[in-house]
Amino acid sequence: MTATSHPLLRVENLHIDIHTATHTKHVVRAVDFTLERGKTLCIVGESGCGKSLTALALLDLLPAAARRRMTRLEFAGQDLSTLNARQLAELRGARIAMIFQDPMTSLNPVFQIGTQLIDVMRRHKRVSRREAAERAEYLLRRVGITNPEERMRQYPFELSGGLRQRVMIAMALMCGPELLIADEPTTALDVTVQAELLDLLRDIQAEFGLGMVFISHDMGLVARIADHVIVMYAGDIVEGGTVQEVLTRPSHPYTAMLLNCIPQPGRTAPRTDLPTIAGAVPSLDVAIRGCAFRERCPVAEARCAQPLVSRVQGSHRCLCVKPGALLATKTAGVSA
Repeated sequence: MTATSHPLLRVENLHIDIHTATHTKHVVRAVDFTLERGKTLCIVGESGCGKSLTALALLDLLPAAARRRMTRLEFAGQDLSTLNARQLAELRGARIAMIFQDPMTSLNPVFQIGTQLIDVMRRHKRVSRREAAERAEYLLRRVGITNPEERMRQYPFELSGGLRQRVMIAMALMCGPELLIADEPTTALDVTVQAELLDLLRDIQAEFGLGMVFISHDMGLVARIADHVIVMYAGDIVEGGTVQEVLTRPSHPYTAMLLNCIPQPGRTAPRTDLPTIAGAVPSLDVAIRGCAFRERCPVAEARCAQPLVSRVQGSHRCLCVKPGALLATKTAGVSA
């Protein structure tokens, strides 16, 4: 079997635990997904659902108190769980790159932009400083930054939030990665810049043939960029499938309620309260049995407290005993 016959990324039964002095918190449970080359998988959910920890676990970049365990973690047919620290360091930034949520804290404030871009490439590739600088200038121009020679001499604080995020995209592409992980890369930006960066990511993905894991809490953004979607709640994948399946025909009540919360200008009556999801996400200090969403779910019943098995129909899966019981009235702009 050749390397190209493997999915680009395969994750099976990923768990993440946080160990404290008194007990262990199970913050991510039984996560499974695959990603094909050139495709985009979006992980969506509320803050604290475990989506960013899942992304960090792929590169073994979890906080010190956190531990990952899984049945399988493969990248291009290679078992990542067997790699030592040096081998993982060689992989990060070279074949797998990550765009973090806040570029201001990801870029080093005391080094010029050009220095940071050049260092990334020279760490992983045997190239001269001049070759790396030429690559950096090309990529800065490619991500829409004018006067790249001047920008390379600037420091991060001299750039706007949108420009810093474009720099982070260029940095991620310096070594020609096969997989790009984008952790809420547009969260702190205005909607115009968000749209520009989404278009840029899609163009770059098509140009370089990247597989992409895109993390977001915004269903509208997910609808624009995803091929496949997984919805997380309190550490569980509650639903997954193609973007059309999940966002136009949601099976899990949580997914349907998330979609119903999306404002629709021109279709929502003036001075009308937007729908909300009552209640709060369960505390990490409480052991979750059965469906984690049942305390907030309007169609919950007694059997929801029992252990759940994901129901699968084709590529569409749902962690619910009553799939499709709650209908979505909105579809995040995805065509059926």
